[in-house]
Amino acid sequence: MNQWTVTIEEDPETGDLLLPLPEQVLEALSVKEGDSLNWDVQEDGSIILSKQEKELVLVECINQFRIRYLVEVPKGKQEWALDTVTMNEAKEFSQEHLTETIVSSRIISEQDALVLCKQDNDYMFKNLNRSEKEILSSLITREGL
Repeated sequence: MNQWTVTIEEDPETGDLLLPLPEQVLEALSVKEGDSLNWDVQEDGSIILSKQEKELVLVECINQFRIRYLVEVPKGKQEWALDTVTMNEAKEFSQEHLTETIVSSRIISEQDALVLCKQDNDYMFKNLNRSEKEILSSLITREGL
């Protein structure tokens, strides 16, 4: 186990305490800017740092909306309005989100996430101003990091 001694500094603008890590520490932990670290304070006051491992979790949900349509039909032909809506020929009048229900979740690899991303969001890959990884990264919610 490697050991380093560093001095905690104070950010002059915010007063936040900063722990400047030497490049050798970052290399030893295989971390880069943006990675999260776990720290465990030992009885002697020393701190053991480790890289916080991450995984992708795909959560699938069903959303429920109340949607209203206002359809003009000949008098006595109310059922025609139902046909118009069923055939997707009605203009939406209003909508209200009612609920979201989680139906499944699973851990997936970055490669599997990219495949799903291309399936579900193919329009994003038609004009590749960004790399596939950048597109995928823009759709990931970074939770608790």
